[in-house]
Amino acid sequence: MRATLARKRDWVGAAWTIRLGKIPSTPMAPFAHLDHSDYALAPELQSQLLSPSLVVFIDQVRANIRRVIECAGGDSDRWRVHLKTTKIPAIWDELLNAGVRHFKCATVRETAELLTLLDEREISGDVLLAYPLVGPGLDYLGRLAVAHGSQRVSVLCEDEERIGSIPAALEIFIDLNSGMDRTGVPVADRETILACARAAQGRLRGLHHYDGHLHAADMDLRRQEIFEGYDRLVALVGDLNAQGIEVDEVITAGTPAFLSALEYTPLRKLQGARHRVSPGTVVFHDARSQVENPGLGLAPAALVFSRVVSQPRRGQITLDAGSKALAAEAGDPAAHALGHPEWTALSPSEEHLPVDLGGGPAPERGSACLLIPRHVCPTVNLAEEALLVESDGSHSVVRVSARAHDLFAPG
Repeated sequence: MRATLARKRDWVGAAWTIRLGKIPSTPMAPFAHLDHSDYALAPELQSQLLSPSLVVFIDQVRANIRRVIECAGGDSDRWRVHLKTTKIPAIWDELLNAGVRHFKCATVRETAELLTLLDEREISGDVLLAYPLVGPGLDYLGRLAVAHGSQRVSVLCEDEERIGSIPAALEIFIDLNSGMDRTGVPVADRETILACARAAQGRLRGLHHYDGHLHAADMDLRRQEIFEGYDRLVALVGDLNAQGIEVDEVITAGTPAFLSALEYTPLRKLQGARHRVSPGTVVFHDARSQVENPGLGLAPAALVFSRVVSQPRRGQITLDAGSKALAAEAGDPAAHALGHPEWTALSPSEEHLPVDLGGGPAPERGSACLLIPRHVCPTVNLAEEALLVESDGSHSVVRVSARAHDLFAPG
């Protein structure tokens, strides 16, 4: 980051440099500790940029990637990054440049885009589609694995009777229900897990244990709950080993749990198995993650550029980034305005975001601001294109090519 840029460019919002010891005490202003710095867009660029639009700051992406690898002891091999957040191959390039080779995807489209990139860069990767696919999507994934034969491709399964229908080119992770009750076999159901493991012999990669429901605000309580789940998980691996089942890999931990997962020593000492964490939001970071992991030291990297379109009443403005540009499913506030900790975003409608100014002065109509999403993953999915901005002000426009879903499988 270069402070000299301030002489060259106008500034939108505030910085991402973290002042240690000044973590906000309230989730209403999770980025009040940020300095004015490198979220800059040149005036001529701002004058041409339509709003709302997705803007990704590449230096912050790189810093976030470095920070997560640092948390993993400098070992990029411990990170199976989830790509559901980023959805942009140019961002995946940054992960590859940092040495990351293990990936999770949520959709077949994400998987197809990633496999194409890996082949183009002549890099051998390891890709898990972390979803219990059924129907033609499963067959399509099998064809992708054949077409990209230098890559390892796997899928989740929770039912021994379905393993025979999984294409032979795909490897298998058994999906465990860690208590989230979304998908997977309950960890305590040893009979079903053992049956799945035996049916998948020869293609069994390991266990997938997603504990995204554990995000208590009390960090000590969260760690305790996470560790209790890992106690049960480690016992399961031991039981499978005792039955002659080899577990190659154990995957845990999205963004709320991954620091605790890295702290849990028994996962690093599994017999014959590699433990990997799988956060994805960390690459772009967002307001919800800042509240959940306030001391992590990440920077918001994917923001929504917006403009003031109305001043409907004293003390309130309306921005042009509604729920069709900014994910709203995680609750209010849907975003935080960079550089304006006193502002509070109210409930959005489709094309409008009302904002309470908190007693501050009203900006002029047409004024620009950058919004940090509360939940960045579905926010990125709403955008068809993104503006990528480098620290020197250079920029490019890319498609968010892994967003959404295909209607039919190609071919």
